[in-house]
Amino acid sequence: MKIYTKSGDEGETGLLFGGRVSKAHIRTEAYGSTDHAVSAIGLARALSEDDHVKEILLEVQREMFMIGAELATDTTNRHHLLERFQIISEDHVAKLEALIDELNEAVELPPNFIIPGASPGSAAIDVARTQTRTAERRVIELRNEGMLPNTQIMIYLNRLSDLLFMLARYEDRRLPMEIVTGQPPEKAE
Repeated sequence: MKIYTKSGDEGETGLLFGGRVSKAHIRTEAYGSTDHAVSAIGLARALSEDDHVKEILLEVQREMFMIGAELATDTTNRHHLLERFQIISEDHVAKLEALIDELNEAVELPPNFIIPGASPGSAAIDVARTQTRTAERRVIELRNEGMLPNTQIMIYLNRLSDLLFMLARYEDRRLPMEIVTGQPPEKAE
């Protein structure tokens, strides 16, 4: 089987469970941004030096695939998705919130801004966080056009961005504050 199909050569792409849309359609932008975030999270996982962080990131990647599948399904074919796959729910959001609370207990946040780049792992997690924010904005556009039946996706992406922020801080929890903040030692306290 060849990897290329040529079916997208005219600027359209197929949706999960049928239908075609422009590659520039807001639905394509939404699931494409989510896919971008999954890859950025994968890079962060590869660069992380902490097994707990890696485990959390892998689980998040799996859940982001669930989101991608839902976003790549036209609302008229949603019933097919629900017959075959799990979708993001309040339980997924609650799990993220519990992780954020756990990490918040383990990390001392500085009183000033954090400049990303204290370590390769945290820098990659921060890139994943910003890409997740982009995905969240694309999903909100989809909602604004009445094409997002499951608004838990928006909430999940919002919480995921917060989780990624905390994971980056957790990754760097043993570093001196001046490295984490990018500030001279007298200003980092």
